[in-house]
Amino acid sequence: MKSICLCGLTLLFCLLFSGISYAQSSDMTLAFHRKKIDSLDQKLIEILAERERVVKEVGIYKMKNNIPALQKGRFRQILEKNIKMGAEEGLSAKLIAKVMNAIHEESLRIERAVKKEETP
Repeated sequence: MKSICLCGLTLLFCLLFSGISYAQSSDMTLAFHRKKIDSLDQKLIEILAERERVVKEVGIYKMKNNIPALQKGRFRQILEKNIKMGAEEGLSAKLIAKVMNAIHEESLRIERAVKKEETP
């Protein structure tokens, strides 16, 4: 809330005292939000990369212990848990399901690749 007030006060100051037009201030606000989105996108990529590294370790464990890559029950639990968490953040179940399915497909691909690398 504090940052919203500060942002609003900064915008008001710019409009009143610097001769900046409304269109120019809107462009600055848009640029600010785009920069924030870019930063969040970078964090998403970093988190996905970290997750992928963990998936590779899981793949190695599964390969060594003869556990199949696909475990439907586990994925169903993950999906339900994440849909619930997404709903608490105001995200649609459809979005969460699409994202988690894409992540799951990539995880399976990684686990299968690990198995192929390690198989003589």
